[in-house]
Amino acid sequence: MSKRQIAILGSTGSIGTQALQVIAEHPDLFEVYCLTANNRVELLAQQAHQFKPAAIVIANEARYDELKQLMADEPDIKVYAGTRALDEIVEAAPIQMVLTAMVGFAGLSPTIHAIKAGKAIALANKETLVVAGELILSLAQQYHTPILPVDSEHSAIFQSIVGEDNNPIEKILLTASGGPFRLLPADKLATVTKADALKHPTWDMGAKITIDSATMMNKGFEVIEAKWLFGVEAHQIQVLVHPQSIVHSAVQFHDGAVKAQLGVPDMRLPIQYAFSFPQRLPLSGDRLDLFQHPLEFFEPDLNKFRCLALAFEAIHQGGNMPCIVNAANEIVNRAFLEDRCGFLQMAEIIEQTMEKATFDKNPTYDTYVATDAEARRIAAELLK
Repeated sequence: MSKRQIAILGSTGSIGTQALQVIAEHPDLFEVYCLTANNRVELLAQQAHQFKPAAIVIANEARYDELKQLMADEPDIKVYAGTRALDEIVEAAPIQMVLTAMVGFAGLSPTIHAIKAGKAIALANKETLVVAGELILSLAQQYHTPILPVDSEHSAIFQSIVGEDNNPIEKILLTASGGPFRLLPADKLATVTKADALKHPTWDMGAKITIDSATMMNKGFEVIEAKWLFGVEAHQIQVLVHPQSIVHSAVQFHDGAVKAQLGVPDMRLPIQYAFSFPQRLPLSGDRLDLFQHPLEFFEPDLNKFRCLALAFEAIHQGGNMPCIVNAANEIVNRAFLEDRCGFLQMAEIIEQTMEKATFDKNPTYDTYVATDAEARRIAAELLK
């Protein structure tokens, strides 16, 4: 059997680097066709030298010459730059699966191009479904393109419904670690720093997602993702704060039965499952010992974690409102990381942007692009 050719969008990030570990464990089954990054040319070049892809892409065109020089000793590896190159490379004929591990709105366009090219999608870029869930699911159906979730929570839900055929889902139980501020009194949040927020208790993630976890906006986005991926309404999704991150999520069926996927926190498992579905392959690493791990569950405090509440409001409004929330969140998240915004101020600016941005109940792709630009501008002005 020929090796499965995989393109990794965002290979230098947390998901991308772990995906390469999975591929390295199974060189007889998987092969890297393309690697992409936004700015990290040194790591991208290192990865290219190790995995010998057919092509690499640096999204930031200003770094092209630097990358080209680093790859001078690998003339067979094609080097490209720019967002257009990202859209074009995923359409390459040999590619069978595209892992979308880019962070933010930037992942939307290449994902759409990959779907239209008939490539299976291993989806790790949650903003794609947050911003344009209805459009993405419609395109996937039109082009008969499978979308396999990579987020640990959505992979757990997916694993729980495999073999259930069309048995109706009564409720999705979406677990959340609670982030670093789960036990911090609400009146202390105003003074937390980015260093505090980046200390996630269980997962090792990139800075943007780690901050989103601290505000619980990340979980709000996952609620929106789950709505589209599994065809349920917001009221059928219950968020459970589960500090141990052992139960990655669960599904309750209409007979009351609950199925869950459990395991140690290791993103390689959902990545590998997406790559190999429906087969399960051997995976190195720690194994779950339930004697060592108590399982606790708590209700999230929506007053304390206002971002999660705003995500639910965006779902209920529908249209382009989740796109507005995502754009504003990307602006305030970056501002917080650059010490230009306070922790509580992030939710305040997102809410104000929701009130000011143009609402469209029936958005098209062009609407999403315009909405993203408008919401970013509004949020940036509110930061001043």
